[in-house]
Amino acid sequence: MPLSRLSRAALLCGVCLSVPFTAARAEEDGDQTIIVVGQQQHPVEIAPRGLSVSLGEEQFAAVNATNTEDLMKYAPNFFVRTRFPGDSNGVPGFRGTHSSQSARALVMVDGFTVSNFLGNSFGFAPKWGVVGPGEVRQLDIVYGPYSARYAGNSMGGIVNITTRDPERTEAFARVQAMAQPYSQFGTKDSYWGWSGEAGIGLKQKDGPWSLRISGRHFRNDGQPMMFYGLSPVSGSAGTPVTGAVVDPASAALANVPKGSTPPVVPGSANNPFFAAQSPAAITQDQAKLKIGFDDGAVTGQLLFAYWHNEDRQFAPDCYLRDAAGQMKCDGAVNVDGKAYTASGANFAKTLRDEYLLGGKVAVPLGEAWTARATLSTYQIVRSDGFTSAGYDAGRNNLAGTLSAAGPTGWVTGDLSVERRGGPVDVAMGLAGNVYRTDNATYSLANWQSKAGALFATETFGKTRTLSLWGEAVAHLAPAVSVTLGMRYDDWRAFDGGLRRGTVQQRYQNRREDALSPTLTGQVDLADGTRLQLSLAMATRFPTVGELFQGSLTNGQLDPTSFDPNLKPERSSDANFLVSRRFGPLRLTGSVFYQRVSNTIFQFFGVNQSLFFTSNYKNIDLTRQYGLEGIVETKDWPVRGMAIEANAAWIDSRTLRNAANTAAEGVMFPRIPRWRINGSVRQQISARVDGAIGLRYASRPNTDLFGLQRGDSYGFTSELFSLDAKLNWQATDNLRVSAGVNNLTNDRAWVFHPYPQRNFLLEAEWKL
Repeated sequence: MPLSRLSRAALLCGVCLSVPFTAARAEEDGDQTIIVVGQQQHPVEIAPRGLSVSLGEEQFAAVNATNTEDLMKYAPNFFVRTRFPGDSNGVPGFRGTHSSQSARALVMVDGFTVSNFLGNSFGFAPKWGVVGPGEVRQLDIVYGPYSARYAGNSMGGIVNITTRDPERTEAFARVQAMAQPYSQFGTKDSYWGWSGEAGIGLKQKDGPWSLRISGRHFRNDGQPMMFYGLSPVSGSAGTPVTGAVVDPASAALANVPKGSTPPVVPGSANNPFFAAQSPAAITQDQAKLKIGFDDGAVTGQLLFAYWHNEDRQFAPDCYLRDAAGQMKCDGAVNVDGKAYTASGANFAKTLRDEYLLGGKVAVPLGEAWTARATLSTYQIVRSDGFTSAGYDAGRNNLAGTLSAAGPTGWVTGDLSVERRGGPVDVAMGLAGNVYRTDNATYSLANWQSKAGALFATETFGKTRTLSLWGEAVAHLAPAVSVTLGMRYDDWRAFDGGLRRGTVQQRYQNRREDALSPTLTGQVDLADGTRLQLSLAMATRFPTVGELFQGSLTNGQLDPTSFDPNLKPERSSDANFLVSRRFGPLRLTGSVFYQRVSNTIFQFFGVNQSLFFTSNYKNIDLTRQYGLEGIVETKDWPVRGMAIEANAAWIDSRTLRNAANTAAEGVMFPRIPRWRINGSVRQQISARVDGAIGLRYASRPNTDLFGLQRGDSYGFTSELFSLDAKLNWQATDNLRVSAGVNNLTNDRAWVFHPYPQRNFLLEAEWKL
C-alpha cells in the first residue's frame, strides 16, 4: 500500500539524516565516482564549466536501468521524464527546465547530436534508444551554457554519452526481465517485459584499429498513459451504463480565484472516467557498429546506430457496462440519469525506423596544435502513426487517420583547431546544422492500412545555423585560470509551409543572428578548495516544429495557430561553485541564476472554429535561481559504503507576460521547489553489493497561472521514489542482479502516471 504523506515525509527525513548531502570528488589515485569539475578515469569530452558531473561504472551498478537515460536518475538537480520502460518521450530537465522544454537540452552520443530539435515538447525527446544501457561507458552532464563551443540549446545543459571502446577481444551479453503490478481507477493488471543485449569488441594487438558490434531487442508493456472522461451533454438520452469512476483528487485545484469556474478535469463528478488508454506494447530493436582508429597521434571514429520502434495500443480498458453486461466505449451513454458522450478510447500503432551515422577525426598539427572534424546525420526514415476514429472503429478495422513523417532529420558538423600547453590555451571553430521536417496526415478507410489513403494536410520546413566560436584559457598562476569565450550564430528558417488538398500556403523566410559571450574564472586554493564563477549569455532559436506547425481552417492559414514572429529565447546565466574535501567527505555547493527573455512556451486551447490547437508563444521574461548541495564519500561512515546525494532549492517564475499578466509572479509550471536525489551503495561481501536510491521532487504548479495543483491524473504531482538493488558477482564473468523501483508504491504524475512499484531481474556475462 502507498505510504501516507506523513509516513513518506518521515522516511525522507530519516534518509536525509543518515545520508549527509556532500559533494562529488575526484580521487587522487584516479578512482572515480561523481566528478565535479575534476579529474576522472576517462576524459570528459565536453568542457566542464559550471556544475559538471561524470557518472561511470560505480554509479551504473547501483541503478535498475531498463533505458539508457535511467543511468542518470540520481544525478544532481536533474531528471528525465521517463513514464515507463521503453518510453520514447523521455525529456531531460536541468534545474529549472520545464519537463517539456526539450530544445533546451543538448544530448550527444560520442559527440554526435541525438537531441531532437525538430520540435520542443515531450514528443521531441532525445534519441536515447540508439544506445543500449550495456554499451554506455560514461555519462558526462554539464549544467548551463557556459562554453562557447556549444549552441544555445545548451541553455539547460549538456549530456554526452560515451560508448565503450574495446581494449582487447571482448564480448558481453545481458538479459533483463521486468514486471509491474498496476492498479489505478478501474484498471487492474500486471505488465511484463524483457530485453536481450549483446556485443563483441575486437582490438588490433599491434595496430590502430578497433571494432565493436552490438544489438538489443526490447519488449515491454507500459501502463496506460491516458484516462478518458465522459463529456456531459444536455438531456437524459443514451444507453444506461455502470462502471464510471469518479476520482475526488482530480478536482484538487488550488488558488482558484473567487467567482472563477474551475476547469473541467477528467475524473471529476462532471467528467467521470470511462476508460483507460491501451497499455503501450513497446517493441524496439537497436543495432550499432563502431569503428575506431588510434595510432597514438591520429584518432578517429565511425559510428552507425539503427533504431526500430513499435508502439501498439490495441486494448483500451473500457469501464462501462450496459444492462446486459456488454462493454460500452463509444457514443451516447447515461450514468445515474445524466447524459454523456464517450469518445477518445482509440486504437493506435506507431512504427518508426531511424538511424545515426557519424564520423570524427583528430589530427595533430605540430607539437601544440590539434585539428578536429566531426560530421553526423540523424534520419527518421519512417514514422507512421495510425489512429482509429473511435473504439468501435478500432475494434472493427474501420476509419482512422495516419500521421506520417518523412523525409525528416538533421545534419550537424563542426571543424575546430586547438592549442594546449602554453600560458594561454586557445580553441576556435566553425559549426553548422540543418534541420528538416515534413509531416502529412491522411484519412484511412481501414485505420491499420495505408491502402486508399486520402491526403488531408502537410506541414514542412527547414532551419539552418552557421556558427563561429572561440575560447581562450589563460593560466594566470598554477592555481588560477580565466576562460573567455565568444560565439556567433547565424540562423535561418526557410522553405516552410502547409498544404490542404490543392491549397498551399507558405511562411516567409526568416533570418536572425546572435552574439553569445562566456566567462569563467577558477581558483584552486592550497587547502584543496576550488572556487569557480561562470557567466554566460545564450540564444536558443526556434525549432522547425515551433515555427512550421500552423493549421489551415476553411482553406486559409489560421492566424491563431502559430506566431510568424516567434522570437528566439535569450538567456543571461551565472553559476558560482565551491568545492572542498573534508577528510573522507567532499562537499560542493552551487548557486545558479538564469534570466530568459522571450521564453517559448506551448499553449493549448480551442480556436474560433472549435478546432483543438496547440501553439507556441513568447513569454516576455522568466527567471530562475537556486541553491545546490552535493555530497560524496567512500568507505565512510562504514567501510565498503559509498554515498552520493544531492539537494536543490529552486525558485523559477514568470516575471513579465504582457499577453496575460495573471501569470506574472507565479512559479513556472512543472518546476519543483525542492528536488533531492541520492544513492547509497554497500559492499556486503567480496561478491555481493547492494544499493538504495532516492528521488524526490516537491509538487509544482501544473499550469502557467498557478491555478492547477494536484496529485492525480492531469497534474504534475509530488514525486517520491525509493529504489533498491542487489548485485551478486556469481563468477568472474557472470553478474546477477535483482531490483525494485518505487519500493513504497507511491503514486506520482507528470500529467500521465509514473510507474507504480516495479521489479527488474538482470543477468550479464562478460568475456
